[in-house]
Formats: sequence, C-alpha cells, structure tokens
Amino acid sequence: MAKSSEQDKKVLNSLGYAQELSRRMGGFSNFAISFSIICILAGGISAFPLAFNSTGGGGAFIGWLVGGAFSLLVSFSMGQIASAYPTAGGLYHWGSILGGKFLGWLTAWFNLLGLLFVVSSVDVAVYQVFFRDLLLGATFGVDVSGFGFWHQTVALLIILISQALLNHYGIKLTTLITDLSGYLIFGLTVVLIVTLFAFSPVAIDLSRLTTFTNYTGAAGGDVVPATGSVALAFFFGLIYVMYTITGFDASGHTSEETHDAQVNVPKGMWTSVFYSWTFGLVLVAAFILTMPDLGAAAGSGFSAFFTNVWETSRMPAALRAILAIGIFLVNYGCGLACVTSASRMMFAFARDGGLPASKTLSLVDTKTRTPTYAIWVSVILALITSYTGNIGKTFGLQVDIFLVLATACAVFLYISYVIPVVAGIFAEGKTWTKKGPFNLGALSKPIAIVASIGVFLLATTGFFPPNEPVFYLTVAMVILLPIIWFAGINKSFEGVPTGEKIKERQKMIAEIEAQYKD
Repeated sequence: MAKSSEQDKKVLNSLGYAQELSRRMGGFSNFAISFSIICILAGGISAFPLAFNSTGGGGAFIGWLVGGAFSLLVSFSMGQIASAYPTAGGLYHWGSILGGKFLGWLTAWFNLLGLLFVVSSVDVAVYQVFFRDLLLGATFGVDVSGFGFWHQTVALLIILISQALLNHYGIKLTTLITDLSGYLIFGLTVVLIVTLFAFSPVAIDLSRLTTFTNYTGAAGGDVVPATGSVALAFFFGLIYVMYTITGFDASGHTSEETHDAQVNVPKGMWTSVFYSWTFGLVLVAAFILTMPDLGAAAGSGFSAFFTNVWETSRMPAALRAILAIGIFLVNYGCGLACVTSASRMMFAFARDGGLPASKTLSLVDTKTRTPTYAIWVSVILALITSYTGNIGKTFGLQVDIFLVLATACAVFLYISYVIPVVAGIFAEGKTWTKKGPFNLGALSKPIAIVASIGVFLLATTGFFPPNEPVFYLTVAMVILLPIIWFAGINKSFEGVPTGEKIKERQKMIAEIEAQYKD
C-alpha cells in the first residue's frame, strides 16, 4: 500500500493538487461506493413501474437489457479518462482538461446539481418507500396512512444528519459501511430472487419477458402518459434504467482516497455497472415472472411491486422481515455513499474557486482528513431540495416537483457524464496523448461514440410527460450557464491548473501536505 500511495500522490501532484484527503480505500471499497449508489434494491424497486407500466414485462426486461448495455459503455469511456486523470471531482477535471475551462465548468454544475438531487431523492425514498411503506406497512402491518409532513421531516433529519456525521468522521468509517452495503446488496439480491421464485403463487411463464403490452395511461395507473405507440411507450420506460444505473461517477470522486487509483477507479466504475446490470436483469425477471396478475399490477400504479410481488409472495413472515430490514439498510447505505460523492465533488470544484465561499468549502479537516464543510453544506442543500414537492403544492402546481427533480438528477448526471466523453473523442491523439493503465486502445473512439449516442437517448427519456419541467430546466441550464460564464465568470474562474501553473504550485503543495499526518 505504501508504494502505491507514493505513486498515487506523485500522480496527483503532477496534476497540480496536494494529497489532503486520506487514501483509505482499496479496490473493493472503490467498487462498493459506486455499487452502493446504483443499488439495484433501491431504484431497481422504486422505479420499476416506470418501465413495467409502459410496456409490461417485455418493456421492463428488454429495456433493462438495452439501457444497461449503454450504461456499461459509458462506464468504459469514463473509466479510461479516470485512469489518466485520477482526481476528486473527476468529471469536472476531465471536462476541463479534455475540452477546456468552460466545458469543465459546465460539467461541474450539471454533475453537482445532479448529485445534490440524487442525495435528496434517495433519502426521501429511504423513508417513504423502504421504511414507511415496505418495512412498516407491507411487512409489519403498521397503519401508515396517517404519516405526514412532520413524520417525513423528523425521519429525513435523522437520516441526513447521521450520514453527514459518518462522512465527517472519516472515509475509513464510511468505507466500512459502504463495503458492508456492497456485500449486502449481492447477498440480499440473490436471496430475494430465490425467495420470489421459491414462494411464487403462480407458474413461471417465460413469455412474459418478451411480451410487450401497452399499459400507458389509465391501464398503468397513469404512471406513464397515454400513447398509442408501443415503441414510444418503450422509449418512455428507459428512464427506469437511467435512474437506477447512475452514480458510478462516485468511484471517480473518491479517486484521491483510493489506493492505486489509476487501476482501481476505472475498474470500480465498470464493474459496479456490470454487476448491477447482470444481477438487476435477473431481479427484474423475478418481479415479472412472479406477479399473479400483470394487468392488475400495472393498474396499481407505483404500488406494483408491493401489491403484486411482495405482498402476494408466500414467503415466511420471518424471512419477509429479514429481507425488508436488509433492503432498508442498503438503501440507507446508498444515501450515505451519495453524500460522500456529492461532498467530494463540491470540495474539488471549490478547490479551484468554482463556488461561492470556495475557501471554506475546500477546507479539509487535518484530523479526519475529510472536507467537513462540503459534507454539511451538501446535506443542508439536499434537505432543502426534499421539500420542493411541498413547495410546488403550496403554489398550486399540478406537477409533482420532487418527482421532476428525482428525474432531473439522472438526466443531469448523464449529461455530465457525456461532456468529457465527447470532449475525449476530439482530444484523443491531439491534446490527450497520455493514457493511464486502463486503455481501450483502438476501441476507444467507437465505444465513446456509441456511449454518447446512448446517453443522448437515455437522457431524453426524462423530458417527456409528466417530466416536461426537466426539459425546461435543462434548456434553462444550457442557456443561462453560458450567459453567466461570459458575464464575467470566464475571467474570475481560474479552473484546473495546467502547464506552468502546475510547476508553480509544487512548493504550495509541499506546504499543504506537511500539515497532514497519515
């Protein structure tokens, strides 16, 4: 570890940054933090109706297969860039180095907002879906119909504050939990799949996996807007994959805390996507094949998983309780990893002067070796975001603003993924001549091109009803950010160090590193 740490620090110094964060993560830990955020037992369950209530079993199963393949290609392209530039806030740096200061700044804002939205959406789901509905309601029979605003407020405060404290007191503590979460996700997924099949009330009919049925509109509980086109309905359902298989940029954000980062970070990215994709495909198949009545499941809207999979299973009560508790815990771990990722992105962007109060947000505690201010600000902003649904209702808006922001998190993250990937296509062989150990070789550009097309298709699934505001929000970002940039940010924002600036910073780097003791 000592030898790899020295090499890691040397590479980081050559990029113009000091080793402030503590390198306590090995290869599995870097994989586990992305795997925990993807968490097929989170979005794989809560967002399942987005695909199933579009085109039934065929739409959910084939959609996962196709969408997951695109996500894997994206992870390959991102991993190659991460191998060359292993820094915290990776996407922002990659966009800057490969595409210039403006593209890096643009990437940073899309990625940071996406990460803040994902913390909020995940932790609200931890309370609403997995604690209140699954654990208390569907498993222990508690009447949760009277749970309201204050129940959610107290629950979110407990969840977010505890996640912030765990992050505050060191990456080692957070890593122990996300490592455990990674093992739990594997184990619980296998147990859940076996349990659903073993205690299924219906005979297995494999044709369900390839049968497309238009459940849009009232037939699907109005989860997806009505359309007469099965092809368009299938396209709508791809948002399920995009929302679930996202967040693997966390491996990049924790680059400066990972041993042998040039090898372990890209590996953490693509393996977290690969295992989520393959295990998730079997899990989706289990949901579809063990439903007693597909039509009734679709008609129950967002309750499809609970009323037609979970509650109808003949599994023993004790096993049901163990699974429910485990699923709740891994979803909590998902939120914990999201806070880690968001705070590292905020720290890295602030380190280069990209945010208000940058000097404060980029401070690292000399004892815990964590960006404490960035951690707590991330949690506060996520808490504020969680109330957007209530704010929307207060002003009489018909759209569920929180659902829109949950969709926006996936759209914004994928946009931030594709910017450095596209920039890499044009920079490769020109300004980008030195790659890391993870090198796609001759397949680099073909994979990047296909991945970029895939991201475009996946992202646009979040622009259709009832999520039109996501489209308008994205357009607003695309218009306003360049205006803000040319209004003066382009002159005041220093950006990532390059060329002579990196050499000039070496003395400062040595002084910073002298403050920290491993």
